[in-house]
Amino acid sequence: MFKMFNVKKDNEEGVDNNIDVEIREEDVVEEDVWQVALDILELEDSIVIVAPLAWVTIDEIDISISKNILTISGDRERPEFYTDNQKILVEECFFGPFSRSIIMPENLAFNRIKATMENNLLIIDVPKLQFSSKTIKINKLEG
Repeated sequence: MFKMFNVKKDNEEGVDNNIDVEIREEDVVEEDVWQVALDILELEDSIVIVAPLAWVTIDEIDISISKNILTISGDRERPEFYTDNQKILVEECFFGPFSRSIIMPENLAFNRIKATMENNLLIIDVPKLQFSSKTIKINKLEG
């Protein structure tokens, strides 16, 4: 329990400047979603995202885009050889739901995104928009 104080003067009659706040453990929510590790590469004509996703099939991965935010999400199940009575000496592999959102530049052709899975690597290729260069003639206004 702690007290918070507002900026009113203490000498005002009938004003209670204290606010009681209680924080219970069940109010604190821990996310059970792990973030996918990834590399983002900029090539001459595209942005490539590489994410290692072992023990996940293509059907278990969802890739979505909203405006310029690309999200990779899914669920990775713990393999059967993990048992409850086993002693785990080091645990760095994550299982369960996963998600990762990336803010992408706006100069990309989001309608031409391609995703492939190769050797447990999810590879997402997002082409850059190509603008043709053109010289512009300046016209002189008469008058």
